[in-house]
Amino acid sequence: MNQLNPRQKQAVHYIDGPCLVLAGAGSGKTSVITRKIAYLIEQCDLPARHIAALTFTNKAAREMKERVGKLVKGSAARGLTVSTFHNLGLNIIRKELKHVGYKSGFTIFDAEDAGALLKEIMLKDGDLDADLIQSVQHQVSNWKSGLIEPQQALEMAENAGEQTWALVYERYNKALRAYNAVDFDDLIRLPSQLFASNQEVLTRWQQRIRYLLVDEYQDTNSSQYQIVKQLIGQRGALTVVGDDDQSIYAWRGARPENLSQLKQDFPSLQVIMLEQNYRSTARILKVANKLISHNPHEFDKTLWSDLGMGEPLRLLRCSTEETEAERVATEILSQRLRRQCQFKDFAVLYRGNHQSRLLELKLQHHQIPYNISGGTSFFARAEIKDVMGYLRLLVNPSDDNAFLRIINTPRRQIGTGTLEALGRYATEREVSLLEACEEVGLQTVIPKKGLERLREFYGWLNRVRDNCHNNDPVAAIREMVEDVDYEGWLYQNASTPNVAEKRMDNVWTLVDSIRSSLERDQEENLSGEERVNQAVARLVLQDLLDRQEEDDETDRVQLMTLHASKGLEFPHVYLVGMEEELLPHRNSIEENNIEEERRLTYVGITRAKKTFTMTLAATRKQFGEKSETQPSRFLEELPEEDLEREGFTPASREQTKKKGRETLSSIKGMFD
Repeated sequence: MNQLNPRQKQAVHYIDGPCLVLAGAGSGKTSVITRKIAYLIEQCDLPARHIAALTFTNKAAREMKERVGKLVKGSAARGLTVSTFHNLGLNIIRKELKHVGYKSGFTIFDAEDAGALLKEIMLKDGDLDADLIQSVQHQVSNWKSGLIEPQQALEMAENAGEQTWALVYERYNKALRAYNAVDFDDLIRLPSQLFASNQEVLTRWQQRIRYLLVDEYQDTNSSQYQIVKQLIGQRGALTVVGDDDQSIYAWRGARPENLSQLKQDFPSLQVIMLEQNYRSTARILKVANKLISHNPHEFDKTLWSDLGMGEPLRLLRCSTEETEAERVATEILSQRLRRQCQFKDFAVLYRGNHQSRLLELKLQHHQIPYNISGGTSFFARAEIKDVMGYLRLLVNPSDDNAFLRIINTPRRQIGTGTLEALGRYATEREVSLLEACEEVGLQTVIPKKGLERLREFYGWLNRVRDNCHNNDPVAAIREMVEDVDYEGWLYQNASTPNVAEKRMDNVWTLVDSIRSSLERDQEENLSGEERVNQAVARLVLQDLLDRQEEDDETDRVQLMTLHASKGLEFPHVYLVGMEEELLPHRNSIEENNIEEERRLTYVGITRAKKTFTMTLAATRKQFGEKSETQPSRFLEELPEEDLEREGFTPASREQTKKKGRETLSSIKGMFD
């Protein structure tokens, strides 16, 4: 506790009622949460099994649990729940299956699975263009996050189009039920519905979770806040930590107004401000404070630091986006030399992923190692997930998620009505979807044509499995891919033949990796079935490891969007594209959502520990044509005395010489 400042100590020790900790960027909020958990266990004698801490990412939950483990001695931390909201929801559903109305082994649909199901429904109804799938999926997610059921959505509809979307939502929910499946939003929605309708279950969970802590509270949506209120009840044994100035996820349902709602729902709420920043120089914070002061605030806070004033922030104006990317690359090289630091000390942030392409080319040209966050991993590609779906079903006939992914990929004219009936039958018989295909009783619930197609698929898959186990597995898998004409399916659905070709190359890369895996197992005395199972299991593990490697600790410049940068920090930060229609983004300008764009910029500035540099291009190519740009309106909101501008007027000869002397001096310093 001696390491905490007075405000942090106050937040840790306050347990007399609900507590809101408004924690500014870099103010040590994780220390407050982890030490409060330790305080509850060691000083308040609350068993760890009755404490839950919720956050939004597995990485944050993992780090939090590790830090608590270092603070709490022995086995006292055993039973502590530190998880994401969605993991908690998943555990509630698993433990209350009969009350929720699902059978064990239910499937979780990811965004792509959900999109494919919506596409099936919409194509069948013929009322909507397939291009609208993404919009419908976003709307369905918003309805579920807002705890709005299909009937309510239908009643709220103001025109025929909205009515159609609500009907698609209803069909989608029915299909999920029939498949014994849930989507990501259901992991919060279903427990919240259960708690609202079953007091006995709610009481059981309230007795189990007697103190609740919530991190990044400003990112909660309506259903997440509802489940927090339900678990807390009237006790008020709650601490939430958040920052309204860092709420940047409105597009996925986050409601920063949940911070204000707390005051109404819990009148005795204690509000504690954490304003001391342990990350950035005072000047960086001064600029960030000035920018965010242009947003309306219910809670006013001002970040401060005792790390010294620091260097002025820089604003570089370049002639084109190409010279902007070139300037950033050469700056990183020279700054690394001058400051005697590493590549991983630099981060380049941008508003949209498309801005990374030129940066990557310039970094490659200058042989600067980099890591790009948010890129699609090999196993996350649709074509790899498709073929992996076939392989997973070959080695595990009970994998319902794999079955649903591949049954109509490529299309086999097996409609959602047939699959819903199959799902209901499999649920009643307590067998997998694939096993249900061969049961005699299925003919009583599915028309002849649908039944024939399901049984044809079942027989074909069995032949592929036998071929894999008894002959050359790699040849059998290649034959399987050709049998379903997967290449033709790609060409039919890809935007260009070139895209289809690249995606097919990825499939053959996957098949090659299976061959390599099988070759490693040749010396072991394994059956064909065991070898294939082991090779597929190894690929699944490789997928998990690939995802873990996203936390790259090697010496590389980090490239990422402003959204992806939240929660991170770097000694030297570049923010590129400080122009109208990039930051703030054109969509936000049209939707009059400038406040969130200002919060995004604030997040970018507060990532920097020592230096912060902004760049913009005087002209930028749009749709193949060069056009002049306007500097971002946010630049006018920054304190002029803390900015060094370059490129707005021609540099004097003396300024150029001075810069050259500084660079030469730092290079000489390396050899001294």
